[in-house]
Amino acid sequence: MTKGGRDQRAPMERIIGFMALLHDARRRGRPGVPAAELLASAGWEDAGDGITALNRDLKALRALGWRIENISAKGLPAVFRMTSVDNRLKLRLSPGQQAALRRAVLLADRADLADQLDLPADAAPAPLSASVALDDSPELPAVVAAVRSSARLRFRYAGTPRVVHPVSLRTQQGRWYLRGNEDGSAVVKRFVVSRMSDVVAEAPGTAAPAEDEAPESLHPLAWDIDAPVEVTLRSPRAYADDVRRWLGAPQSAVTEGDDEVFVYRVTHRAAMRSRIYQLGTRVRVEGPTDFRDELLAELATMAGE
Repeated sequence: MTKGGRDQRAPMERIIGFMALLHDARRRGRPGVPAAELLASAGWEDAGDGITALNRDLKALRALGWRIENISAKGLPAVFRMTSVDNRLKLRLSPGQQAALRRAVLLADRADLADQLDLPADAAPAPLSASVALDDSPELPAVVAAVRSSARLRFRYAGTPRVVHPVSLRTQQGRWYLRGNEDGSAVVKRFVVSRMSDVVAEAPGTAAPAEDEAPESLHPLAWDIDAPVEVTLRSPRAYADDVRRWLGAPQSAVTEGDDEVFVYRVTHRAAMRSRIYQLGTRVRVEGPTDFRDELLAELATMAGE
């Protein structure tokens, strides 16, 4: 019993009480929890050695991965703040796995996850923000206006003059794509707006409507953005289902020992690279060489190298 006649709480009850107070303070945006409030929670407010016992419990919590610190200036009453509220990953992952997870969080530019993993706010390399910026092509406003007014578009693309009847405009992964019928062709083609130049829109209503157009696939890997290329991937058989889940049905697949080798017909290289990043070490790109080099160069840029 303390001098005030209040029962001191059992060790587990104290720990639970401390964590509840610290978590509630964080959730409500409070700067921290005064030591006096934690002492009262433990039943130590009148105990002569309450601060010593409190520091012992907080030290045990820190050893388990919780980051709890005194944010008061020297000489002022202690105020404790918890800046990391999820230690489950630290307990379950090896040091190498923790480092890989932190790197992935920085590459994903996820501030909320970085906070959970106790990463500093300025840890993400500067090039990451630029890598996910929206397409700011100067030609985009003219293309948007042409789609809205059904105006035929004239522009240069891959060095060739084009005359296109716009069908739709959409964005994917920060890049804008125009879909339309080129003069003399009944096939709906896709054009990357940032690659267009010398864009001129004709009078409203000059674009011919698309006839019996099949619905566009919602899967970006099926979009005809780039010239077709066959990409070969190798994956351990344990991850073969993950590959099919992220990339869809392959053009072909064969089993070689403990691995499965997939061949995909790729017409949207940027989308394919994005899915490969998501698969991570579950796949290895075996060819073609130019696609593998393109992927490695993009990764180096993302890493700030």
